[in-house]
Amino acid sequence: MYLDYDLSSIQEARVLARKAKQAQLTLENYSEEEIDKILVAMVKAVEDNAEWLARMAVDETKYGVFEHKVIKNLFASREIYNSTKDIKTIGVIKEDQDQKVVEVAVPMGVIMGIVPTTNPTSTIIHNTLCSVKGANTIVFSPHPNAVKCSNAAVQLLHDAAVNAGAPEGLVGCVTKTSMKATEELMHHDDISVIVATGGSAMVKAAYSAGKPAFGVGPGNVPAFIERTADIKQAVTDIVTSKTFDNGMICASEQAILADEPIKEEIITELKSQGCYFLNPEETEKVAKTVLTPRGGLNPAMVGKSPKFIAEKAGITIPAETCLLVAPLDGHGTDHPLAHEKLSPVLGFYTVKDWKEACHLSIELLNLGGIGHSFSIHSQNEEVIREFIRKPVFRILVNTPSALGGIGYTTGLTPSMTLGCGTWGGSSISENLGPQHLINIKRLAYGIKKADTKVSENKSCDPSFSSDDIASIVKKVLHQLQKAQ
Repeated sequence: MYLDYDLSSIQEARVLARKAKQAQLTLENYSEEEIDKILVAMVKAVEDNAEWLARMAVDETKYGVFEHKVIKNLFASREIYNSTKDIKTIGVIKEDQDQKVVEVAVPMGVIMGIVPTTNPTSTIIHNTLCSVKGANTIVFSPHPNAVKCSNAAVQLLHDAAVNAGAPEGLVGCVTKTSMKATEELMHHDDISVIVATGGSAMVKAAYSAGKPAFGVGPGNVPAFIERTADIKQAVTDIVTSKTFDNGMICASEQAILADEPIKEEIITELKSQGCYFLNPEETEKVAKTVLTPRGGLNPAMVGKSPKFIAEKAGITIPAETCLLVAPLDGHGTDHPLAHEKLSPVLGFYTVKDWKEACHLSIELLNLGGIGHSFSIHSQNEEVIREFIRKPVFRILVNTPSALGGIGYTTGLTPSMTLGCGTWGGSSISENLGPQHLINIKRLAYGIKKADTKVSENKSCDPSFSSDDIASIVKKVLHQLQKAQ
């Protein structure tokens, strides 16, 4: 029975890839206006069904907050479309009159999307819009715990696109999930590129498939509250970010680094906004609950509420608690909560100054967030600029980190797929957009004559004689002696 299911899932993957390839060969001949009509139709479908998709995702995965998943769905459709609609991805996209080079966009082909259980519908929406924008088609391999909501999102997008004139099969999704089906898609000849949003193991597998791939590394975002910060606003931003969808966005804060002179004010403000500070015994219990003995995330605790986590940990917290805060004094194996948690649990450190914050932030990032994001709250521009040197590609200033990282509250490209550059094992260091899912061919005219003739007075002998070289050496030695 297991073997039959496995074979069936592989066959489904093959059929989806072939259909997507046929659709892509048709779609690549569409004009920019025809592509835009399809995109608008898909966005409208999501807007009309954002709540339904959010409810389905929460009910199936048991992760996150319904209202916040609605926002994510709308962000992944409306905001993504509005931010990318003017990007040229069809036909001639640039012409340099001086250098006489014409750039022409060419579709990559069929994209494979690997979908996480944390953002099962919004990731599909975002990746579909980015793919179709460049006249690509896409096939998704969803997380086993989010098959129904992922397929619902795909079917919604597919039907809206086809009704707007798109070819059948431009977006598809595996319904019989298995590792074999995912591997089949990764290695299928009709798949051109992989977009992997998920755990480190899956992203690594995508990069090992022998195809171009875009992967997302883990985040372990430190949030430094520097002494010149607006403390109330900084805490508000962090609470807003860390409670959004119960902390499941990878750019959400994982630890506060409190500047020592304002430490007590920060603690007071955190408590006033509903944060519960764990004592050492409670910290140990929560650590054992949200993380596995090997230090990995406990899937059963990802995206759960503080109340749920506290009950499982066997501790009592006030009913109005929005975040669990764990004071920490280290970041090694003895301090598991120094790692990424993807839940409303936040580490808390005290640092003497911004220099110590720099050092500690690097240590925390090296635990599993290198290349991703760093957050700082400060009014001192000189201190802020010092953190440009840190090993991350998103330095988020005076903003909720989760929402700033995805481009919701900042000027970054709105995206649900955040590249971590070579430091984090990613092929891109910015937020993924449609511009990454096109090839660019170049038409280059000759602008200067090729001079390949050898002077008649020169031969293959060296240009300098031995006497010439000796004279030059003598002059250099003389100048050195004068300098001394």
